[in-house]
Amino acid sequence: MTPGQATPATESARAIRREAETETGADTLSARAAGLIERDILSGLWGPEARLGIHALSAHYGIGATPLREGMSRLVSRGLVTAVGQRGFRVASVSRADLEDITRVRTLIEAEALRRSIENGDDEWEAAIVACLHRLRQKLLRDPETMREGAPEFDTLHKAFHRSLIVACGSERLLALHDDLYLQAYRYRRVMMSRFEDPQWFTRVHQELADLVLSRDADAAVKLLSGHLASTLEVVYGKG
Repeated sequence: MTPGQATPATESARAIRREAETETGADTLSARAAGLIERDILSGLWGPEARLGIHALSAHYGIGATPLREGMSRLVSRGLVTAVGQRGFRVASVSRADLEDITRVRTLIEAEALRRSIENGDDEWEAAIVACLHRLRQKLLRDPETMREGAPEFDTLHKAFHRSLIVACGSERLLALHDDLYLQAYRYRRVMMSRFEDPQWFTRVHQELADLVLSRDADAAVKLLSGHLASTLEVVYGKG
C-alpha cells in the first residue's frame, strides 16, 4: 500500500461521514422549511384549510420538494397542518370545539408543569421569571402601540415569560407539549390583535401570576393561569 492510500476502513469512515453530513444538511433544510411555513401559518398568510401544494411551496420558498415534505410532516406532528391522504397537506382547520380542546389539554399540561416547577425551582429559575417579566413589561410600557399579538418581539417575549414559569418542571415532554399547544392556541389569538387590552391591565395580570408563582402558592397560581389560558377562548368565541 502506497503512502496516503486510503484503506477500506478509511473509505468506510469517509462514506459514513459524507452520509452524516448529507443527512445533517437535509435535516437543516427540512427544519428551515418547517420554520418558514409555520411562520406564515401563524401570520395568517396561509389561512385555515388552505391547500399547501408541494410544488407551489417549493417555488415560493426556493426549497426542494423533499425537505418541504419532511418539514410539513413536522408541522403535522405539531398540530398546525393536516395530511390529506395521498393528496398532500392543508393548514389545520379552526373551530370553537378545537380551541376548547386545545385550552383544556393545555391547562392540564401547564398546571402540572407549573406545580412541578414551583416545587423544584431554584434561585436561577426565580431570577429568570423576574427578568422575562421585566423585559415584557418594559417593552409594553415603552411602545404600547406596536407591542401586541402578531408583533414578533411581543410574541417572543410573551412566550418566553410563560415558558419561564414552567421550565423547572423537570420534564422535556411536558415542555414540548406546552410549545406545541402554545402555537396552536396562538393561531386563534391572532384575532385578538385589534382587541388588545390596556397594556397596564395586561402587565398587571402577568405580574400577579409571577407573584403567586414566586411565593410558591401553587393552588392560587394554577387557578390564575387556568383563567388566563381560558381568556383566549372567551375573546375569540365569547363565553359559552
